[in-house]
Amino acid sequence: MNKEVIILGEVRNGKIHSVTYELLAWGKELSEKLKTKLSALILGHNIRNLEEIIYYGADKVYYLEHPRLNIFNPEVYAEALVPFIKEVEPDILLAGATTLGRTIMPYLAGRLKAGLTADCTSLDIEEETGLLLQTRPAIGGNVLATIKTPNSKPQMATVRPKGKKPLEKDTRRFGEIKVIKPNINLNSRIERLNFKSREEEISLVDAEVVISGGKGLKDPRNISLIFEISKLIESSAVGASRAIVDMGWVGYPHQVGLSGKTVNPKVYIAVGISGAVQHLAGMMNSESIIAINKDPEAPIFQVSDLGIIGDALEILPVLKKKLEERKNDV
Repeated sequence: MNKEVIILGEVRNGKIHSVTYELLAWGKELSEKLKTKLSALILGHNIRNLEEIIYYGADKVYYLEHPRLNIFNPEVYAEALVPFIKEVEPDILLAGATTLGRTIMPYLAGRLKAGLTADCTSLDIEEETGLLLQTRPAIGGNVLATIKTPNSKPQMATVRPKGKKPLEKDTRRFGEIKVIKPNINLNSRIERLNFKSREEEISLVDAEVVISGGKGLKDPRNISLIFEISKLIESSAVGASRAIVDMGWVGYPHQVGLSGKTVNPKVYIAVGISGAVQHLAGMMNSESIIAINKDPEAPIFQVSDLGIIGDALEILPVLKKKLEERKNDV
């Protein structure tokens, strides 16, 4: 068995996607503990700048090149990946919990008869056995479960995008880029007819400032205050707790947390959010966390850099007014 750690990178519009560099940061910690190499696996056609993956931490890049890999199709991807994985026999295979990762990894796990843990919030290596420890919230987020798959390889896991920051780019690094031309003769049952991306002013996961509302807003009409404040802050987006999404106050695309999106903005403002484990899992890596809550015992204050104890409905109008004044002064 090869102790190699491999991350499954992603390509979007012919370019290496940022989740690839985040996965390298996850993989580097594991490969160093196992004292083995970290490799990246890229599927596509006419992909350039693969050396960037080396600069961000990979020791080796496996590039599976074929015209049919230009567009993601789980059946076609599996046709290329299954023989490759069986030949290389990596110990660990990681992917992002993106549309691609959440689709292809279960497919591969079934084909390879391997274990898979989805949406991990933490990964580690067990010292005694060298096994991958895969931690994720369970039972509605009320507990953290650590999972091992000792009887099947590769050990497979997906991690949330924005769950870890990429390593520093180092152009002095050297590594191997191995181009592989897979045989793909599959008549796939899937055909992509069209693709239309969702239009958002600023993507929640890409925003530099995220202001999120929770049940402390008391009434669905008060969520408008969050949107109004967001419009006054450059490069900001509106988030929400699962509670108010479930109550229909705001749409699911705004949900931050285990069952929503993971964000790591420069500033995260939690308004009327208590700080349940499910929500914290989606915003813990924010650079600065500001919490507004009238309950001084709210768990959100345990992770915040700045805590404001008070009624959000009294504080938000003041914040909005100050932001409007600042904008008018510019």
